[in-house]
Amino acid sequence: MRPLGLTPSQAEVVRVLRDYQPLTLSGLGELLICEHGTNPSRLVDRLVSAGLVHRDPHPDDRRQVILTLTDTGQSKADEVIAVENQVYEALDALTADHPVQQTLRTLRALADAFPVADALRLRHGRS
Repeated sequence: MRPLGLTPSQAEVVRVLRDYQPLTLSGLGELLICEHGTNPSRLVDRLVSAGLVHRDPHPDDRRQVILTLTDTGQSKADEVIAVENQVYEALDALTADHPVQQTLRTLRALADAFPVADALRLRHGRS
């Protein structure tokens, strides 16, 4: 993500917002793997400063904010997706002719042992 001017964590925020916006800050935090269980406000602050994310007051709760991507943030999300697709293509080439299903079962079992599994389940349920 470095060529895009984003850290991996920032790219994840942009990607999650693209897929699930509008989100509250706490709603975003529930879906993040990089910051799972912590407050993602510093990440969001940097993205707001960079002009990628809008932070608006919640219409019903002054303690909450609503997060959405700006037009620039949407363009950056498209760039993130392009990089992700390149990674997936490289992984496909590297795993061709290998028993991938067994490896996936093992990786899923490992992921289920950690709190990030909750974020993955939430993402899957919202997509």
